[in-house]
Amino acid sequence: MTENPLLSIVIAVLNNAATLGRCIESVLAQDYKNRELIVIDGGSTDGSLEIVREHASKLAYWESKPDRGVYHAFNKGLQKASGEWIYFLGSDDYLWDRRVTDRMSIHLAGAYPTYRVVYSQICFVTPQGETLEVLGRPWKECRRWFRQGFMIPHQAVFHHRSLFDVHGPFNETFRLAGDYELLLRELAKREALFVPGIIVAAYQFGGSSSLPDNSLRVLRERRLAHVLNGIRFPGFLWYAMIRTLIRIALWKMLGERTTRRVLDWGRAVLGKPPFWTRI
Repeated sequence: MTENPLLSIVIAVLNNAATLGRCIESVLAQDYKNRELIVIDGGSTDGSLEIVREHASKLAYWESKPDRGVYHAFNKGLQKASGEWIYFLGSDDYLWDRRVTDRMSIHLAGAYPTYRVVYSQICFVTPQGETLEVLGRPWKECRRWFRQGFMIPHQAVFHHRSLFDVHGPFNETFRLAGDYELLLRELAKREALFVPGIIVAAYQFGGSSSLPDNSLRVLRERRLAHVLNGIRFPGFLWYAMIRTLIRIALWKMLGERTTRRVLDWGRAVLGKPPFWTRI
């Protein structure tokens, strides 16, 4: 057990000046002081670099160089990280409140060596900050689904350094599901620790990330992750892929606006709040 473990937080960014400052400041505002912040910029030209430089004195490391994508950026941040636990954050997202890392550190301190992956919950939000949905379920409820392709919320995941010693870095051939593939290497046979009652981060959902074509690409990459890790049958992924293909067909036939209304009608039938019309 390591009391007050050092936490490395890695932010990857490329041309995202609109939200990068909010992301960085959510980390710097944390009450937990045994942390370091690393920012990897992919060579931004929109003002993101100026934001990084404004905060440079409070960063453990930063750079601005062209990279091969978000997982290459995360791997570069990993090489500079000194922490026992490592957390990755996209520049659209931000830590939920100033006590997040302080509260999580209590659970991280006693997790290793039993667990190398610790996670809690995230909150989907609109660009205006409105709550859409809270995601993150106990591991015993989602273990089977994860191994079939259902992702635990990566913005809520803390990785012990030894995970990378054992499994290596992110696979940079992935564009959208490299986080799933990395965790699958670990969790195909080991367990994760779920911490209830903590929202770790706000995940800003919308724009290109909500388009069905990208959803289909994520599912295809998760299936590739299965193949690479010796999982023969896709299980849940077949259902998810069929559902996404239906969504793509509706998008093309009815248009984006009408399709979003139809999807939320389906959610209403299931007793769920509207989602698609709010992003």
